[in-house]
Amino acid sequence: MAVRIEKDGDVWTIVNDRPEARNAVDPETANALVAAFEAFDDSDAKVGVFYGAGGAFCGGWDLKYASTLMDRDAFEHELVDQLAFPVGSAPAPRGPMGPSRMELSKPVIAAIEGPAVAGGMELALWCDIRVMAETAYLGVYCRRWGITLVDGGTVRLPRLVGQGKALEITLTGRKVPADECYQIGLCEKIVPEGGAREAAEAMAREIARFPQEAVLADRRSIIETRGMTVREGLKVEWANGVDAIRNEGAGGAARFRDGAGRSGDFSKI
Repeated sequence: MAVRIEKDGDVWTIVNDRPEARNAVDPETANALVAAFEAFDDSDAKVGVFYGAGGAFCGGWDLKYASTLMDRDAFEHELVDQLAFPVGSAPAPRGPMGPSRMELSKPVIAAIEGPAVAGGMELALWCDIRVMAETAYLGVYCRRWGITLVDGGTVRLPRLVGQGKALEITLTGRKVPADECYQIGLCEKIVPEGGAREAAEAMAREIARFPQEAVLADRRSIIETRGMTVREGLKVEWANGVDAIRNEGAGGAARFRDGAGRSGDFSKI
């Protein structure tokens, strides 16, 4: 199987391992990625890491598979009929790249080595946080082949970098190296080549050691309040956060009162 889960206590790393295709995603891989992230979200694990083995995060949609859809009947059946959004409030099917339409309840960190391009960039944008090797890069490389962004790229990219920069990156299809990604808000951390997975897993363990109800409440508020007025957002923030304070915050304050965290020592929280 091209997708596997490697578990280390509270941190699960989902590994896409198709090095012969630079971890490009075909239907089998897409289904396996969805199943892996469903298992993670339903588990007791606290933080996920998404990693592409073999020196590439993901080269995008598998174009060898895509070329088989030149037949119009095959295109309509395999892409449109199976993956189109349903009418009404029915759950959406998986995206062409797999988990791009999933709304997980827990954070996922992308560990990016090498290319994360086209649909691979969209998977990176789907994650909560991106850790990039200094030699890694993003880009809408599907621009060269007449393939659009249909796994959230046109939605998530401008939310991170603004409309003008998103249009420039998308319409030119150029390479966006790691240092620029950091400067414009497309990644949150840069590490030496070969160190993205280790750094992402270290960050995941740091997040996992905190009281989780508060972690998840704040994550949910940041995601849910995008686009709201300040007043609307404050209402959502309160609704998400007050129970966490009730359930965890009072006890945490008592631990501080009794000496925890003094002199900046947060090793035992």
